[in-house]
Amino acid sequence: MKGKKIGVLMGGLSAERDVSLKSGLAVHQALLAMGYDSTAIDVRSEVANMLRDEKIEVAFIALHGRYGEDGCIQGLLELMQIPYTGSGVLASALAMHKLYSKQAFAAAGLTITPYLALRRGDTCSAETLPFGLPVVVKPVQEGSSVGVSIVKKAEDLQAALDEAFRYDELVLVEQYIKGQEVQVGILDNQPIGAIEIVPKNEFYDFEAKYSDGMAEHFFPARLDAALYEKVQQQGLKAHQALGCDGYCRVDFLVTETGDCYLLEVNTLPGMTALSLLPEIAQKGAGLSFEQLVERILTSASTKVCNAA
Repeated sequence: MKGKKIGVLMGGLSAERDVSLKSGLAVHQALLAMGYDSTAIDVRSEVANMLRDEKIEVAFIALHGRYGEDGCIQGLLELMQIPYTGSGVLASALAMHKLYSKQAFAAAGLTITPYLALRRGDTCSAETLPFGLPVVVKPVQEGSSVGVSIVKKAEDLQAALDEAFRYDELVLVEQYIKGQEVQVGILDNQPIGAIEIVPKNEFYDFEAKYSDGMAEHFFPARLDAALYEKVQQQGLKAHQALGCDGYCRVDFLVTETGDCYLLEVNTLPGMTALSLLPEIAQKGAGLSFEQLVERILTSASTKVCNAA
């Protein structure tokens, strides 16, 4: 791999652009420190020309959100016959779409939160909800908790829906589940540990994810041994249910009764200084940030594009 030119794809066009730039820069600097021929690519609409002009041979995808985490860039790379890190087109698209991924998880026998899907123009009131308040309202295809609200009072529901519809034509209204926020790291298609997050805000929102000191991290997650193993295996099952490849982070709510409610699979988890996968890899597998980056990069060398 050190004989190949690696493009670290970052930035992009989504609401998570700034976070992606931080992830990409960290990955790029790690690759340079290890002696790799790495080039930072700020992804714009002309990204195909940029990849061709830079003669990129392998892509390390450090994008988050739409056009980077949803299968779009993966499809482009396959057409250009450029190996890339992470999951393929279908798994990326499924994981990014919270409604379709929920359907896949349920089909695989995993526990999901009760939900209602709404399209722009649909009407919804607290009285018509099948599970009552409180609820979590979120756009279907955004990450980093962008556009997410917790609604406890009926009069706040419409404002939360309006906020979610700013980002998507389709939103989910989910039953609020009280539990420990636990994230499972998957690397080389195997679980490497589970971390618990206790945010200072009401939930693990954008501020808590990307502001130092806004959340406490507990590794390993404060679960008994049997439940800890259960959540890791459920994380692996979710990874497999979507057909993910290489690495991901799987988010759960774990209740006092031991139910593991699967929230989502992040096929391109953050790689910033505050990101969870690097922390899980360091504490659970003894991998430094640079070693984690190299493991992820190495997985791209075995990805064979199916183009003729």
